[in-house]
Amino acid sequence: MTTILIIDDDLHIGNMLEEALRRENYNVLRAYSGTEALYVLDRKRPDLVLLDLMLPGLDGEELLPRISGIPVIVVSAKADVQSKVALLLGGAADYVTKPFDLQELLARIAVQLRMAEGKTAARRLYFEDLVLDLDLHTVTFGGDAGGLKAGTSDPVSAELTITKTAAATAVKSDATTAVVHLTRTECAILRLLMQNPTQVLSKSQLLDRIEDDTPDCTENSLKMHVSNLRRKLREPGGRDYIEAVWGIGFRMKPAAED
Repeated sequence: MTTILIIDDDLHIGNMLEEALRRENYNVLRAYSGTEALYVLDRKRPDLVLLDLMLPGLDGEELLPRISGIPVIVVSAKADVQSKVALLLGGAADYVTKPFDLQELLARIAVQLRMAEGKTAARRLYFEDLVLDLDLHTVTFGGDAGGLKAGTSDPVSAELTITKTAAATAVKSDATTAVVHLTRTECAILRLLMQNPTQVLSKSQLLDRIEDDTPDCTENSLKMHVSNLRRKLREPGGRDYIEAVWGIGFRMKPAAED
């Protein structure tokens, strides 16, 4: 069942939205502050978020950049064009001004869910026997990229180009498939490395290019995140997938170099 997270401290509006969404057969999660929303998002992954801006503690504008890979519809009393433009450019999928027409909001929700469903097929990256799911923040081992080159993110092409040998290998490896769960920062680091599998990326490049996903990551904490990521990949995979290039940075390490 499709799940929608309502982040709003207004009980009346939140209750009204929850009732309407449940009538449309949506599952509903609630959060009443930005801090509580982060707690919920760390444990559950909704299909869409309805975000109020005027929240206690961490407000909606601070929370928005920390929601990754989930369509967010801002529902706010802020009606000025400048605020709308800034939030849409800052990652919001849509913006609805309070007071709103419920039927219009439901239609906008349906549109965003339809668009998100169409993008789901391209939310995976491949490197040799690694499959990174960008939505679930997981890495699967022991599978097969279906003839894709490293860094490819189009499993539709994988299905079209898979060879009989690769298919046999994929079936054979099902019994040994392992799944590892990553933190948001680890997922962002691995995504960047897998998107650039032949390049050595410096620490400054990693920090600059994952900043939108993990604004709290620093140069000191980056070392810890990379170390934890390398350990998580090494344990089930039986080898190092990420190589530390002394004095420069990190890169994906092909099995042929072991």
